[in-house]
Amino acid sequence: MSIEHFLILITIGLAAGLVSGSMGVGGGIIIIPALVFILGLTQHEAQGTSLAVLSLPVTMISAFNYHKNGHVNLKFAAIIIVTYIIGNYFGSTLAVNIPARTLQKIFGVLMLLVGIKMILGK
Repeated sequence: MSIEHFLILITIGLAAGLVSGSMGVGGGIIIIPALVFILGLTQHEAQGTSLAVLSLPVTMISAFNYHKNGHVNLKFAAIIIVTYIIGNYFGSTLAVNIPARTLQKIFGVLMLLVGIKMILGK
């Protein structure tokens, strides 16, 4: 790994951490596009790498800060955790069988639709 790639990865991590800690997102809107467009990973590689980064230890720190300030609904979280695991399994099984360019387009459309809804919705 070159020093340039190392510095880019540090920048991606810091940016994703700041956005994730402050807004609750980071993998999808920071890590994945940066890995694809700056470092040249495929969509599959970027998504897999992002998922590896966002495993339990990383998210626990932010979740703990929100919890200690009374901003976590544990009942809702428990239900979502169980169903998220199920959906994650089937979603990843599907995604690894979709061509990279198609997956990238689907990802882009999803980000666009969510962005439009966040800007225009209630």
